[in-house]
This record gives sequence, C-alpha cells and structure tokens, in this order.
Amino acid sequence: MKLVRMEILIDKGQFSSSEEWKVILNQIQEGIKAVDWPPGCGSFTICKQSGKKRGEGSGVKPIKQTFMTTLKGYGWKLETRADIATLKVPGPIDATCKVGDKLFAVEWETGNISSSHRALNKMLLGILKGLLIGGILVLPTREFYQY
Repeated sequence: MKLVRMEILIDKGQFSSSEEWKVILNQIQEGIKAVDWPPGCGSFTICKQSGKKRGEGSGVKPIKQTFMTTLKGYGWKLETRADIATLKVPGPIDATCKVGDKLFAVEWETGNISSSHRALNKMLLGILKGLLIGGILVLPTREFYQY
C-alpha cells in the first residue's frame, strides 16, 4: 500500500520538528508500505467487490493487521485503553507509542465517516487531557471507500 497524501490539521509547539516525530512518522510510513493484499504477494490489489456478501471484498481486519503488526514490531502497544473522557470511556486506541510521559496515537479507519469522527474526537480528547502528544488517522483514498 502507499501513502497518497498527508494532511496536517493542527501543528502547535515543537513536536513536529523533533527527532521523535521523525521516527514515529517513518514507522507509520513503513507500516503502510508493508500492507499487501492478498497477504504475502508484495503488492496491493483490491477485490472489486462491495464485501457486502459473505466471501466478498478484501476485508478490513486482514489489511489493518499487517499495519498493526509492523507497528508492534517497532515497540508500539496495540489496543491501548486510555482514560481520555470523563463521562464515557471511548474504545481503545488502535496503536500508541510512548513519547516521554505521553502517548502518540494512531487510528486506522476504512472510510466510515462516523468511525473517523469518533477516532478524531478520541485523539482530540486525549490531547486536551494531556495524555496524548499527537495522533494520526489513516484513511483510504476516496476511490476505495466503497470496498
């Protein structure tokens, strides 16, 4: 898989010019490059099926798994539970790595806009609460949303 575009939503402070950021970004980029489909083929070919019927489509979990396994190999923690909300604790963060006394978060989404909003909100709450130093949301290109 390849990284097509990166959008920076908020860049405040010095973190984005730090060595830690360069390492994190490189590890995420390597994780994205490692994703292949079908598994083990060395390239990425999407099944031109909606995935709505059993046995169709490419499958979210197997595609995401390669990315997560790559990050875990770099020492990232997967499915991290963090106390980022006061009223309701949201689900776990897909992957985190330690940066000093804070965490950096990565969420992997497949195009469901509601899930993407929840992921961004989760990271924003973590930043506001002082638990996260930053986060990245990985999304498919518009052309692949339907799969």
